Amino acid sequence: MVGMDACRDADELRTALWVIRDEERATGAKAYLKSDLEFYGVAAKPLRTVAHAFLDEHREMDRDQLVELILELWSVPIFEMKAVAVALLERRVGRFEIGDLSLVEDLLRRSHTWALVDWLCTKVAAPLIERETDVAEPVLLRWSIDPDFWIRRASMLSLLPALRAGGGDFELFASFASRMVSEKEFFIRKAIGWVLRDVSKKRPQLAYDFLDLHLNEVSGLTFREGSKYLPSEMRDELRSRR
Repeated sequence: MVGMDACRDADELRTALWVIRDEERATGAKAYLKSDLEFYGVAAKPLRTVAHAFLDEHREMDRDQLVELILELWSVPIFEMKAVAVALLERRVGRFEIGDLSLVEDLLRRSHTWALVDWLCTKVAAPLIERETDVAEPVLLRWSIDPDFWIRRASMLSLLPALRAGGGDFELFASFASRMVSEKEFFIRKAIGWVLRDVSKKRPQLAYDFLDLHLNEVSGLTFREGSKYLPSEMRDELRSRR
């Protein structure tokens, strides 16, 4: 049962979001995301401002209280209520530990849209994983073979920030992506290409070697994304053999 404080705080956030709603933007966002959720049409920057202001006013809120609020926000069928929950987690991710990936997984399973999944992966799961990659690896491995394609996508995108920065565990990503490279699901194909694209900016050989190994398996989408920023001689050589 949700406590009165969580209900009160959720209502406070809902009011703050309602005040800055944009009906035209809401209509466009709902159509773009093909979602059954209700939309207020609040853009990411003002939404984060609402989250930050709330946390500044509730500095006494501890981790357990925050989790209770997150779950209450996630129960409301309004996109911005879920999005502000992610913004709160992003802002307070330092208070969470690797064991809290179970909370992240629960939210991922109830997201049903890249707009929430990708934010959770890159801003909440990724910082937790980077602290204790060895401990997180079994969780990511389980995610990578999950029946839910959003969870499989999460196994790769949760590694993206570290890989993008020039670090991270590319071999782990490649082991996941290799199993998924022949999938027909758009969001899996896109995720593989996205990670390869960002890796190629600093370490083109890694992206090249992956595409070379799977040249006859990767979809056109994955290939286009993954080879986009490769040096022209690498990209042209791969194209000549497709």
